[in-house]
Amino acid sequence: MKNNSSHLISRSLRAVWHPYTQMKHHEQLPLLAVTRGAGAWLYDLDGKRYLDAISSWWVNLFGHANTHINDALKEQLDTLEHAMLAGCTHEPAVKLAERLSTLTGHVLGHAFFASDGASAVEIALKMSFHFWRNSGRSCKREFVCVANSYHGETIGALGVTDIELFKGTYDSIIRTAHVVASPDARQARIGEQARDVAIRALDDVRRLFVERGEQIAALIVEPLVQCASGFVMHDPSYLAGLRTLCDQYQIHWIADEIAVGCARTGTFFACEQANAWPDFLCLSKGISGGYLPLSIVLTRDTIYSAFYDDETARGFLHSHSYTGNPLACRAGLATLELFDAHDVLVNNRAKSDTLGALLEPLREHPQIQHLRRCGTLFAFDILLPAASARQFSRCFFECALANELLLRPIDTTVYLMPPYILSEDEQMLLAMRLRTTLTTVLSRLSG
Repeated sequence: MKNNSSHLISRSLRAVWHPYTQMKHHEQLPLLAVTRGAGAWLYDLDGKRYLDAISSWWVNLFGHANTHINDALKEQLDTLEHAMLAGCTHEPAVKLAERLSTLTGHVLGHAFFASDGASAVEIALKMSFHFWRNSGRSCKREFVCVANSYHGETIGALGVTDIELFKGTYDSIIRTAHVVASPDARQARIGEQARDVAIRALDDVRRLFVERGEQIAALIVEPLVQCASGFVMHDPSYLAGLRTLCDQYQIHWIADEIAVGCARTGTFFACEQANAWPDFLCLSKGISGGYLPLSIVLTRDTIYSAFYDDETARGFLHSHSYTGNPLACRAGLATLELFDAHDVLVNNRAKSDTLGALLEPLREHPQIQHLRRCGTLFAFDILLPAASARQFSRCFFECALANELLLRPIDTTVYLMPPYILSEDEQMLLAMRLRTTLTTVLSRLSG
């Protein structure tokens, strides 16, 4: 088995350029050679198991090899594997669009399909710009993002991403957005609450809108949690305030729910917690249960109507070959069926309360700051000297694997985004092995 694992890893390093990876690092840190998945666990070629505590980059909601989704895809595979969505239609795409519209109370009644999160962001940005152009306001072509935000790595999505690593590398080829203050609840001053931070952040948005409102097309934000930025959490009042400001200055609000949608924050859509709906809502990751690439942009009647015309150039000019792929849409429908069948929102609250109680002792650790939770998402920050901080993520990842956990910190932020199916025993194992990993890593870095 060891030979099989080493052989696969060696072949991969020669043939596969892995995403978001400095390949040279794998000279010291071996790849994990995954051979199968079952429930919350992944298994390697040597027979070792790993609890997938980050849902394989936040996509796997109901565990690996889920029987219900498997059966749905097998049935769909024998019926229709793909048909172009330009000039054609099919039941899985129509039904999924209808289901999602119902979940928004039909506020967002039109679904545009794509394949991945960055593509959904690109679509929302283009739709906003094109809407204003069709409406005779082509001067509205600027965008706004929140400090330290991340919305994807295609050229348009990078323009509304405020991560220095990306900006420093690709700045010369992107159209940079305005950046407004983050409502990061960790910025609360003594005696303040998260809502106070949100008020200050909204004041910054208002100042920009007063100055550039006639030129701004849209503002984009991840509702409640900026995930790739280090699981930055904010108060729901920030979203309600954005809705008010965007209405006042005639600016679109794009809600990037690619990571936080599908019940991750405790409601199916994060925006629900603010009682506010955006003009565009981007979904991906969990919507297909972690099975197939799928993303969707949901939008309002008023947006759709601005494109409905005899003139082709006024239609929305975007497509790709696998738009609305029947298999991906059927995976999405099967995922939504699991929500209906298992009262997932209620069960998630109970499971997250249990895991939260198990993690609570971490709050007393002198090197742990800002233990926080939003729905099923947990995160905390590690206090380290700069030299140790640079080593933390890779060291933690390697040590977690040794403890049967798949965890991948963002810099010095450790986060948990487990699938919704963890048993109580698995939750206890996760909490216990997490503490063991932390103790080992912090000891190693201090020595």
